[in-house]
Amino acid sequence: MTLTLNHLSEGPDSAPPLLLGPSLGASYALWDQVAPELSIGHRVIRWDLPGHGGSPAELIGPGATVADLADLVLALADSLGVERFAYAGVSLGGAVGLHLAVHRPERVSSLAVICSSAHFNGAQPWEERAARVREEGLGRLAESADARWFTPGFTVPGLVRDHREADPGAYAACCDALAAFDLRDRLGEISAPTLLIAGREDPATPPAHLREIADAVPGATLTEIPGASHLAPAERPEAVLTALRAHFDGGARRGMAVRREVLGDAHVDRAQGRQTPFTARFQDFISRYAWGEIWTDETLSRRERSMVTLTALVAHGHYEELAMHVRAARRNGLTPDEIGAVLLQTAVYCGVPAANSAFATAQRVLAEETGDAAE
Repeated sequence: MTLTLNHLSEGPDSAPPLLLGPSLGASYALWDQVAPELSIGHRVIRWDLPGHGGSPAELIGPGATVADLADLVLALADSLGVERFAYAGVSLGGAVGLHLAVHRPERVSSLAVICSSAHFNGAQPWEERAARVREEGLGRLAESADARWFTPGFTVPGLVRDHREADPGAYAACCDALAAFDLRDRLGEISAPTLLIAGREDPATPPAHLREIADAVPGATLTEIPGASHLAPAERPEAVLTALRAHFDGGARRGMAVRREVLGDAHVDRAQGRQTPFTARFQDFISRYAWGEIWTDETLSRRERSMVTLTALVAHGHYEELAMHVRAARRNGLTPDEIGAVLLQTAVYCGVPAANSAFATAQRVLAEETGDAAE
């Protein structure tokens, strides 16, 4: 039996995949406050480092490298049928993302590096930590986890427990990987859209480390989160979620732009104004998939898409939606005569009563456009 990294998959299998990597000492529970929300629009796959959480310790040994961890992540992706993915990682998990973006760019569609670095202050501190953990275990080191991970007064007991219960040998091997990691001379090769997120109070990887990456990676952006230390997804999940959504959800942004172009600002503003927490996910779904993927596909022109949409709405009797899309069809360049021809076609294939109602709806909309009273 082949050993693989322990993981948790959330969200629909058909959604774009997003892999989430953890920090040294933490399990994938680090993402508990962020992953469920990201899974609304992504197939989120969060994984445990070897010897952490549920991952087998024997996946790595002394002298391990970040490349070894990256290979384990790719093996996990392959086992799940995931070829190309977005990736976000914290600290050591972020280093894995940087390595993948440099060495396997064909696999990484977009990258977010959180509270991490292209180097981790040289080999000596990590070699010393690895030796101490191999000799003493993780009990004493876990006692200082709060100070290393969080701002004063904040803690997540479950993560501290996971730190204490990690396998010392695998933890030490991860320290070996950090000791050997230095990707500064390769950052300019990264082509994936890249976001850097820094915790402003992070003593382990201060914002300067993230700025160094942002300055070197073409087109990268940097976000600093006030009140966040090293495990920002656990301490400031809302801020991290907002930044990741803005970075990864380009489809939603493109979709909203197309939605406004086709339906008009007034309509979209009304729809947004009526949005409630209950309907927010549905509005996000519409922007992302209907407008961000289908309406942006250049295989059909917007004129042609309007014709298809009018026909489908007549076929199902959605006359309120039909009125909206008659207006959209005019925005997309259809003339009243062309709209009439589409509706006449529906009389043949959708039925005369359906077309009769559709003509009445369209006539009302077109009359509003010209200012004439509909008969």
